[in-house]
Amino acid sequence: MPKSVYVHIPFCEQICHYCDFNKVFLKGQPVADYLQALDQECRNTVAKVPPTRIETIYVGGGTPTALNAEQLDTLFKSLNDHFVPRADRIEFTVEVNPGSIDRKKLEVMKAAGVNRLSIGVQTFDNDLLAGIGRTHKSKDIYHTIELARSSGFENLSIDLIFGLPKQTVESFQRTLEETILLGVEHVSAYSLKVEEKTVFYNLQRKGKLVLPPEEAEVNMYERLLAAMSGNGYHQYEISNFAKEGYESTHNLTYWNNEEYYGIGAGAHGYLGAVRTVNAGPLNKYMSLIQKQGNPYIESHVVSKNERMEEEMFMGLRKKKGVSKQRFYQRFGVKVEDVFADPLQQLTKQGLLKVDGDQISLTDTGIFLGNEVFEKFLLI
Repeated sequence: MPKSVYVHIPFCEQICHYCDFNKVFLKGQPVADYLQALDQECRNTVAKVPPTRIETIYVGGGTPTALNAEQLDTLFKSLNDHFVPRADRIEFTVEVNPGSIDRKKLEVMKAAGVNRLSIGVQTFDNDLLAGIGRTHKSKDIYHTIELARSSGFENLSIDLIFGLPKQTVESFQRTLEETILLGVEHVSAYSLKVEEKTVFYNLQRKGKLVLPPEEAEVNMYERLLAAMSGNGYHQYEISNFAKEGYESTHNLTYWNNEEYYGIGAGAHGYLGAVRTVNAGPLNKYMSLIQKQGNPYIESHVVSKNERMEEEMFMGLRKKKGVSKQRFYQRFGVKVEDVFADPLQQLTKQGLLKVDGDQISLTDTGIFLGNEVFEKFLLI
């Protein structure tokens, strides 16, 4: 049964050059109607697949904090009504952009049970921030952290991106140093991926996007690993680092290949071995809920082979890797029988290691993760 809920708020006050998530400019949008439709989707979804015990809620975007305090209050009341019927202690995360939060919004969050903030820092370099379409500056990062702390938030995560246009190894090193000084509980750091339908993609097609060379990006990742391990953060997933006890329970839902509710325009869900995709455009999303009770534009029953593939793709992202015992319990077959060739080949190449019950990436394998994952496609 699903224990996690992802909720998508598609509104933004600016569009970042690298972002391919479903989003729209906030100005002039039917926010109240959207929140009403989202409430209806929650109601219809839990009527069909009732939750037993929800352990995590994650509100992402877009920019959830582009909503005003009253709109946030409406959203959180809806989520608590449908998914948290008891006074359960859950991990309740909201994505925050530096500079998009104030004390009133934080008070609304705190009262609603939000206890974790994921802050989109990306970099502390003001020139790079401007170059990727962010409107905040480094001073806004510090102000947001101070505001969150003084409002009682004790579980803060920040997102970083490396491999940005014009970013140097030295610039990323300074961002790492400032990250350590912040003392947040969790850090997610991803290398830039140029996705279709983004400003960067169009620039790249025109030959106007200059990215750091591959060796510089590798150096940045090496410095990330060193900075995290040397300052009390343990790596529990390829791109994620936490102080002890502050791992993202919600994201572990994905990496453990478990089911979750996907609510909101453009959200993906995974319920009863069926993966669904919601309509992205707001009018279509709201119209489908009125017409058919749900906003699905895609629905796919995941086969056993696909689920076994996903168990490997997702599970190997975790530092501890995939449990052989758990694999057998879930699928009734041994992972060594299903994936004998890739396991043997990748172990021989020094990209995978087997330690008792666990199959995991080696230090070399972490740098070549995508090449490892594709070997687990069952043809």
